[in-house]
Amino acid sequence: MKPPTPPEAAFSRLVGDKARRKRRAAPDDSPVIWQGLSLFGTVGWTVVVPTLAGAALGVWLDKHAPAPAPLSWTLTLLLAGLVLGCGMAWFWVKQEDKETPPSKSTPKTDD
Repeated sequence: MKPPTPPEAAFSRLVGDKARRKRRAAPDDSPVIWQGLSLFGTVGWTVVVPTLAGAALGVWLDKHAPAPAPLSWTLTLLLAGLVLGCGMAWFWVKQEDKETPPSKSTPKTDD
């Protein structure tokens, strides 16, 4: 009959098993085309949706509450949507850059 194992040994074995599984499941450092296309598409939609929403709201406002003569709600809100979309895309790319670990293939230089 086998003596019971202490809880610390069982816990250590469990942690070791999980660490080995995690190392095996870690992605390699080769670039993945789909990840790049996904980011490209996300950034694109992040800019396009607010721009088109601003233009649509501007067209509606121009029909129902026209702006004074030299101004156009359509153009004004289209530009506002574009600025908002670019700001959101910039924020999104910064967040992705923070979450992406540095590549192992890039040599570090000490300046």
